[in-house]
Amino acid sequence: MTSLASALRREGYRVVNLSYPSRTVPLDRLAREWLPAQLAAHDAASAPRLHFVAHSMGGIMLRAWLAEFPRTGAAFPANLGRTVMIAPPNHGSEAAERLSAFPPYRWFFGANGLALGTGPASRPTALGPWPPEGGELGILAGNRSLNPLAAAWVPAPNDGPVSVASTHLDGARDHRVLPASHTGILWGNDTARAVVAFLRTGCLTP
Repeated sequence: MTSLASALRREGYRVVNLSYPSRTVPLDRLAREWLPAQLAAHDAASAPRLHFVAHSMGGIMLRAWLAEFPRTGAAFPANLGRTVMIAPPNHGSEAAERLSAFPPYRWFFGANGLALGTGPASRPTALGPWPPEGGELGILAGNRSLNPLAAAWVPAPNDGPVSVASTHLDGARDHRVLPASHTGILWGNDTARAVVAFLRTGCLTP
């Protein structure tokens, strides 16, 4: 996310670029404990507006965090702004589902690798639509695959592990497809321009 962070800083945003323990801490624990702790540590409550830009599983973690508010009866943060999800497997990844029975995959990705599939254990499909209280949501998807094996398992168009269809989510304000792979989309100038445009205007097209 370094390239995007730099682009947003140039536009005057205060950026907190976080890495999270995606392999070792279960997704729901990340949402319940890790993300709130990070927001508190960086005094996010004092920001006039709190925007999020998340890639892949980061978007699912954010959805799980927002789902905690109605579950616990807590009020949504009053300063929630806009969110851009980049290549999110909002309905799971067919590649993750196919690989879930492969021991090296299970060892490397742990419980979260299984949770990002499309089967009964899929966490994304259980989270429901984007809540209106979560602010405006924009979604960027890629349609270029660099992995022929993954592409053979995932419906076209796709970015490799995630199909464009899986990135859609009810409640989103805007959705745009870019000619990029799942990881390569983070480095494109079109991605940075789209993210800045959405945070400013609620539209992914500059």
